[in-house]
Amino acid sequence: MKHLLSALDARDHLEKILEDAEKFKSGKGPEAPLKGKSLAMVFEKSSTRTRISFEVGMYQLGGHPLYLSASDLQLGRGEIIPDTARAMSRYVDGIMIRAREHDDVLQFAQYADIPVINGLTNLEHPCQAFTDIFTIRERKNTLDLKMTFLGDGNNVCNSLLLATAMVGMDFTVACPPNYQPDSIILKEARKIAQQSGSTINITDDVAAAVKDADVLYTDVWVSMGDEAEEAQRIRDMQDYQVNQNLVGMAAPDAMVLHCLPAIRGQEITEEVLNGPQSAVWDEAENRLHVQKAILYHLLKD
Repeated sequence: MKHLLSALDARDHLEKILEDAEKFKSGKGPEAPLKGKSLAMVFEKSSTRTRISFEVGMYQLGGHPLYLSASDLQLGRGEIIPDTARAMSRYVDGIMIRAREHDDVLQFAQYADIPVINGLTNLEHPCQAFTDIFTIRERKNTLDLKMTFLGDGNNVCNSLLLATAMVGMDFTVACPPNYQPDSIILKEARKIAQQSGSTINITDDVAAAVKDADVLYTDVWVSMGDEAEEAQRIRDMQDYQVNQNLVGMAAPDAMVLHCLPAIRGQEITEEVLNGPQSAVWDEAENRLHVQKAILYHLLKD
């Protein structure tokens, strides 16, 4: 695996990433395996968990993280991505990018001579999806489960479609008709699911989607860049809120996940977010351990 641009890039490596994340979390991982390595972290969008987990993770692995906002770079003054990528490749050992456009990350990878990691784009968020798989297996001790994602079929949903298919987990997306996940990713995920033996369903029937679900997942209804549509989105998705009544329709021991930040009273209620079935804070912590595993996998050689 040269880059992690899509969840698909780790199809043959995901199990090793999960195993290494477990080792790092338990304190049994190698000590300072990235000593002398540097990671450029480019952020076009604001970030809490992605920035902290990559920065702290790189430091704990013995390497040096370098935070770069869009305004810190000449990209903001007209330098083209190929030139930036070529120059960065001479200075650092890897690049992590949180970008507005997925094509920009693909272009970075095309012209960089070093690994490029997608820290979130408008199309995918593979680091988050792998953390979710790790958290589920940690809590449930199996991946032979049914996950239901409720709300907007966004970048996190797209990566979860691929990741769940890769590990053989059944995945249902409950969303309004105009908010379905990316059609190309959905088609690819269904191909993988046929091989892994899992099922993928897209529906606007919330009750049917939640029935017997082992994992309930939601994300904000208004992602960064969608603010102009906020009022319409809230109206369209009001029936997809993860509340106590909905949790009661799932399996009795269903766990609740949310990639954060959470807007209480919209996609999830306070009662559920901090309730006994929530694994949200373990999920947030696990970003650190999974990020360390990804960095180790890409930069150790």
